[in-house]
Amino acid sequence: MGAGALYVAGLVLTGDEVPSGTTVRGIDIGGLSESEARTKLEKELAAAAGTPLAVTIGDKKDTIDPAAAGLSFDAAKTAAEATRSDKDPFTVIGNLFSSDGGPVDPVVGQDDDKARTALTTLAKKHDRTVREGSITFSQGRAEEVRPVTGQALNVDDAVGTLRTAFTGTASAAPVNLPVKKTEPKTGAEEIDRAMREIARPAVSDPVTLTTGGKQFTVTTGAIGRHLTLRPDGDGKLVPKLDGAKLLKDRVIAPNIAAATEEPKDAVLRLNGAKVEVVSDGTPGQEITAKALTDAVMPLLTKEGTAARTGPVATVTAQPELTRASAAQLGLVEKVSSFTATFEKAAYRSINIGRAAELINGSTVMPGETWSFNETVGERTKENGFTDGIIILNDKYTKAAGGGVSTVATAVFNAMFFAGVKPVEYGAHSFYIERYPEGREATVAWGSLDLRFKNDTGKAIQILTSANDTSVTVTFVGTKKYDEIKAEKGPRTNVKEPGTRPGAEKDCQPQTPLEGFDVTVQRIFMDNGQEVKREPFKTRYTPRDEVTCD
Repeated sequence: MGAGALYVAGLVLTGDEVPSGTTVRGIDIGGLSESEARTKLEKELAAAAGTPLAVTIGDKKDTIDPAAAGLSFDAAKTAAEATRSDKDPFTVIGNLFSSDGGPVDPVVGQDDDKARTALTTLAKKHDRTVREGSITFSQGRAEEVRPVTGQALNVDDAVGTLRTAFTGTASAAPVNLPVKKTEPKTGAEEIDRAMREIARPAVSDPVTLTTGGKQFTVTTGAIGRHLTLRPDGDGKLVPKLDGAKLLKDRVIAPNIAAATEEPKDAVLRLNGAKVEVVSDGTPGQEITAKALTDAVMPLLTKEGTAARTGPVATVTAQPELTRASAAQLGLVEKVSSFTATFEKAAYRSINIGRAAELINGSTVMPGETWSFNETVGERTKENGFTDGIIILNDKYTKAAGGGVSTVATAVFNAMFFAGVKPVEYGAHSFYIERYPEGREATVAWGSLDLRFKNDTGKAIQILTSANDTSVTVTFVGTKKYDEIKAEKGPRTNVKEPGTRPGAEKDCQPQTPLEGFDVTVQRIFMDNGQEVKREPFKTRYTPRDEVTCD
């Protein structure tokens, strides 16, 4: 009966009143009725609910909008719990003798789908893939790439972390969201070791190699271009030198050629329509990619010019073409020939003559593809070319190698009448009168090549000759067809030229000429009958007038 009396008394005196000292996230609601507490919480928790929540994702800091993450406070349920009106009799009786309510967690609502969406957006912003440490080379210098730890936000676990942080007492400290970290196998310590023991010494000085009483230099720039440091299975950086690319490096290849004796192919010439051998091929000495790698690698970790010198092995290299093999390869007759003429100019004589010299004697085996750019090389002064007139952006201008397209046109026509398969070619942007319409070609280093595939079943050799006004390109081999004819169609889609101002400096005048489309048929004849035909379609843009006045 006494306990019952106390319970009733507790309900009467404290049933709808929040115990004194009760706080919710630092908000004092002690002594308030449930409705008063609800009103106060609705007001003050609303401000807290609108405050961005500071978070950390690994080593990154950011904030997240509680509302966007589906988080909210339920003031009514929080006030109801704070009054303890639903507690058992012992709690109600205890309230008669204690006024300390203490902190109460707010009741939090959470939309898990919104929370995941907000966290996924955060993950896209701050997640990163692990980056292994590495070392690169630039202009003969070693440069380190520092490793980066990968991190990925654990969205599912972070949903609960957000709710807990939002529920607790407001704090300026950011919430640490759970992330998964991935450490690089090649770390900073390994980068430092490889820089110290391998990379810096490798490009500290050139390497000098000797063979047959001659020597050549491998520059630090060339070493850097072809040396890589890659991690093994344990993350340790291991050096690898690409000997094949080093052997063909634009700087090193001439040095190697000067120090070794390249094999020389047999020299052919035409006697009428038949091929005769002028001189036999002779063997030479060459350095293989493996030999070059084996010679250079041990010297890379040494320092000082004297210590970075060593021998390199050579092997005997046989010529590709000999007196005996010429007939076996099918190099027996003239297959096609074409002569391109041009107006005499010093730059043309130099550039056309140099290109013809580099092409002369090229042997293309059955199934191989021949490339103008690979054979002639870049048209630079170091490669024997000079400045001349070229077409750039539909206008004449000056650049190294001007006039080389005349040689390309001669090769194109020799290819055309040999009946071999074109792989890559392109005409000039506008028509140039000295070339046959639709049967001409231009080349540009790095962007446009002239290539054909030898599909005759026999070898082809390209013979060239040039003077101050013409260049002749001849294909010798074995004819696959009796005759190849060209049939040009009419000009169509004709467009008139306009007028354009010339360049302020080094203006090159040009006369106007209409643009047009033209199709040339390549006709294959055998036993006096047409076997097949192939169309070669060309579109020329109008050549605008440039007066330079």
